[in-house]
Amino acid sequence: MHLRRRTSLLLAAGALVTAAAAPANAAPEQPQLAARPYMGWSSWSLQSTNYPGVNPDGPGSFISEKNILTQAQALATKLKPYGYEYVNVDAGWQDGGDEYGRPVAMAKRFPRGMKALGDDIHKLGLKFGIYTTVGLGTDVYRDGNTPIYDAPGCFTRDIVYPDLRKTNGWDAAYKIDYASPCAQKYADSIARLFASWGVDFIKMDGVGPGSWKGAPDDPNHNNTADVEAWWRAVQNAGRPMLYTLSWSLSHRYADVWKANSNGWRIDTDVECYCDTIVKWDSSVKQRWWDVTQWIDDAGPGHWNNLDALDVGVGAMDGLTDAERQSYMTFWAINSAPLFAGDDLTKLDAYGLKLLTNREVIAIDQSGTPARPLDQDQLQQVWYAQNADGSTTVALFNLADSPATVTGDFARLGIAGKATVRDIWADRNTANVSGSVSAELPAHGSKLYKIWPSGRRVPADLTATDVSSTTVSLSWRPSTGATSYQVFANGKQVATSGSTEAVVSGLSPQTQYSFSVRGDNDSHASAPVTMLTSASGGPVRYEAEAPTSTRTGDASISGCTLCSGGAKIGNIGYGSTVTLNGITVPKTGTYLVKIAYTDGDTSRQSMLTVNGTDSYWVNYSGLGDNDWGTPQVTYLPMKLTAGSNSIKVSNPNGYIADIDWITV
Repeated sequence: MHLRRRTSLLLAAGALVTAAAAPANAAPEQPQLAARPYMGWSSWSLQSTNYPGVNPDGPGSFISEKNILTQAQALATKLKPYGYEYVNVDAGWQDGGDEYGRPVAMAKRFPRGMKALGDDIHKLGLKFGIYTTVGLGTDVYRDGNTPIYDAPGCFTRDIVYPDLRKTNGWDAAYKIDYASPCAQKYADSIARLFASWGVDFIKMDGVGPGSWKGAPDDPNHNNTADVEAWWRAVQNAGRPMLYTLSWSLSHRYADVWKANSNGWRIDTDVECYCDTIVKWDSSVKQRWWDVTQWIDDAGPGHWNNLDALDVGVGAMDGLTDAERQSYMTFWAINSAPLFAGDDLTKLDAYGLKLLTNREVIAIDQSGTPARPLDQDQLQQVWYAQNADGSTTVALFNLADSPATVTGDFARLGIAGKATVRDIWADRNTANVSGSVSAELPAHGSKLYKIWPSGRRVPADLTATDVSSTTVSLSWRPSTGATSYQVFANGKQVATSGSTEAVVSGLSPQTQYSFSVRGDNDSHASAPVTMLTSASGGPVRYEAEAPTSTRTGDASISGCTLCSGGAKIGNIGYGSTVTLNGITVPKTGTYLVKIAYTDGDTSRQSMLTVNGTDSYWVNYSGLGDNDWGTPQVTYLPMKLTAGSNSIKVSNPNGYIADIDWITV
């Protein structure tokens, strides 16, 4: 049985951006920037840590020309042969602006300036990255009298709003008004300055919607116009430069980010700002949940950035060896940029082994992000179907105690026997059938490459919606299939030319077993078994209804767009809400729909049915502090004939606000 929840927005926002067609006489295209996820090193992980001796002169004091070049030399020696090439100087290098409001390096830390630093990085055969923030810095406004470079008659007063409204994630800059032609000139001037320094990579930070700001009622933190202007500026700067966005960008503007950048952060900083660089609980593990809504947005030219990869120095990283392997594995299977944040002069043997495994790097560089079979438990199977017919499979145990994790071949689209390569163990096993399985330690993982003996068949069959007479299905393609037959209880009920189908003409309150077969397949997919809803359609149960039971601080709050104008918030830790009286006529698996609001990047909860069976559910967040726009997610749950209760809780963190569920 396999039913996996899918998430969608109830209210959409953000404009679509369409690229203009190239003219007939256009010059030959240059090699695509960011054709594959970039690899390198960034300074921020070391700047942010309180690990003894790293920042001896106070927070962030690690950053300097000397330290950057020391790390660049180590990168060139140890990691460049494996594809790591970018040296990214993060926040802390800038000290105000020049007479035109363009950034100036801090003389004490970068006495020769940024061009000299870039030249030295290039001499090592590496590439030079730099950091900036969105908006006009308040320190360079200078009563509006700062002239804009190469823009006669343009001053800083001409590029901002008259009320000097603030923007970016820290409200540390004035919002730029791009209705003024002077504003584009300002972006152009900085991009060209960076190009003159030999910059190869630009990180723009504090961008919204995202960075926990920029909800629909907060236009001051909508920086889409800045991103579009900077994208134009970078394209016209006279030097190829990657342009990436940070931090925790809002997914509902994914089309803007894709059209106007080479990548985006999907979450806040991975660093823990503690006595190590990261911690599993406070920073790393959240990526398994946050990336899911972004999986289909990644691709050549623009990638999902999971942030720094801090697995190289066990004493500093703050992780067990099992956690370090899972960290590296997850970044690689998601085709995330691989940029180390450790002190590269201190890489230990295990860290070097993780960072330089060529097979793992090849998985990352293949540009095929993995996806989970489901996330309703802490034992998860992630997979990617590769162009050569193989399947990459990763097993993860996200629980705090050992557990067995199994990847079922049928659900993965693998028919018959297969050759299984355990990549981290460097071991092949032939004639494997049925599954791959491993007993994993807390936060442990396995990474496999699986070559089936025959063609790949439909994988990951999922029910995405249900009514009394219809069921919507989706699946991953089989090798070479041009159409698919859909079966219900062994009888063909539909044909589809895509990897989706809506099966109609079903009977209410009836259990069906669905499967899919490609037109050239000898095997069908693994089945999905579920019950259709009652004849009147799914029944809605409001979270704030008098029949619900609340504990702790869980409380009713107003919500204009929510059903009934209300929802339940403040759920998590010791606070819970239980929806009672959820009545079904038959025992079986139902597709439960949950409406929620989440202005964070994403939050999770447990749903416990009748005090026994528990399921995890992921509430993909908007990342822009919008707690008023409902979204929905689907979760298959086993319910018992008669009245049921569903408890929503998370003993270890806060969750989304709950509007209603339907069954």
